Amino acid sequence: MTIFEYAPAPETTRANVRKEYGLFIDGKWMAPASGRYFETVNPATEEVLAKVGHGDATDVDRAVRAARRAYEKYWRKMKPAERAKYLYRISRTLVERSRELAVLETMDGGKPVKESRDFDVPMSAAHFFYYAGWADKLEYAMRAGETPRPVGVAGQIVPWNFPLLMAAWKIAPALACGNTVVLKPAETTPLTALALAQIIEEADLPPGTVNVVTGDDTTGAALVEHEEVDKIAFTGSTEVGKRIARTTAGTRKRLTLELGGKAAHILFSDAPLDQAIEGVVNGIYFNQGHVCCAGSRLLVQESIHDEVVVRLTERIQTLRLGDPLDKNTDIGAINSKSQRDKILDLVRSGIDEGATLVQQACQIPERGYYFPASFFTGVQQSHRIAREEIFGPVLSVLTFRTADEAVEKANNTPYGLSAGVWTDKGSKNMYIAQRLKAGVVWCNTFNLFDPSSPFGGYRESGFGREGGVHGLKEYLAC
Repeated sequence: MTIFEYAPAPETTRANVRKEYGLFIDGKWMAPASGRYFETVNPATEEVLAKVGHGDATDVDRAVRAARRAYEKYWRKMKPAERAKYLYRISRTLVERSRELAVLETMDGGKPVKESRDFDVPMSAAHFFYYAGWADKLEYAMRAGETPRPVGVAGQIVPWNFPLLMAAWKIAPALACGNTVVLKPAETTPLTALALAQIIEEADLPPGTVNVVTGDDTTGAALVEHEEVDKIAFTGSTEVGKRIARTTAGTRKRLTLELGGKAAHILFSDAPLDQAIEGVVNGIYFNQGHVCCAGSRLLVQESIHDEVVVRLTERIQTLRLGDPLDKNTDIGAINSKSQRDKILDLVRSGIDEGATLVQQACQIPERGYYFPASFFTGVQQSHRIAREEIFGPVLSVLTFRTADEAVEKANNTPYGLSAGVWTDKGSKNMYIAQRLKAGVVWCNTFNLFDPSSPFGGYRESGFGREGGVHGLKEYLAC
């Protein structure tokens, strides 16, 4: 097999990164009350990008009170069509600054710039555009006789794998419904959320409508516990989601959780293998596997197992690992050293338990946090790599003989976020999809998203939906 060499294709767009960032509260940039800052690092080079304000309970309180004032004085009283204009303005600015934001997302998070450019930023703009269109049509999202009313102040906590997109997923529907927001970005990837705050400032939203408080898990805990917050929306790990659920239990706070996953990707013998292999690669290696709905468990019908392993082995050799700012790169940097260490630990456990590791042959950069595209064969249901969320570019390949066995193995997990099915028979696709215990099931595709389509899970993958009309209802009081 011929492996083509690609000349370097570096992204030349520059991102405007400040040396120091404060907190965005009540329409103004201010220093954290404690005077503390933390460093955000480029995971591809290990270089410090900027110092970012470390918000504490005092800062969270300032932000929540600012959001409450904006809610009572301006935002909920504003005509819905006027609110829509602000969302359209944010969407347009995201498009205008798309190249810069893509570079910033890649520098701070490690993902390939072509993914930031072609997915993260356009999808973020699309969410603001989509929900802007809903702002003056909320009665059509309700049942007959119901009047749409905003919830109030929404506390929103987003993860590090899609920081800009997750912020857009949460902020856009909240604003469209008349709520105000306090956003807490992930500690390792705060820069695009802060850039979004700049865009919101330029869009001239009423002060306090959107506030951004950066920090660590203690900052998020202060937001969850604040008595003036009416709704918490969290995307992140199942462990943290459980703590938030315990904290908010018995309070008046509304809660939505989008948590971890261990998605099954089912490949039947009658599937179109050329397309299916591409779907499998996209399902697990997109964004270095830093995707909660990643298809990390590949269930292959026994009769085609050997052929699939050969094809998959050949395909991962063509993936290009390296500088995320190179437009030819397929596999960028792991988000942080701690995440890479977690991946290494789980990979070692797979080897120790008897599974066979297959990896792409490539040169690992000397600096930065990298891990090559990998998959395991000979995996058993009891193995850690088949049960625990790795959140990295590592696939576990298991086999099945019958459709019933495939469904049983796919559902043998505490998670329930997503799944995928590949077969050339539409009736089989629908039959299997209806039996899978997952919030989202893709048929003959994977990782396909649209602002109008709801996304979310159940069981240990959380509850509530983001996207579509379902995402609106999470921010309406009735």
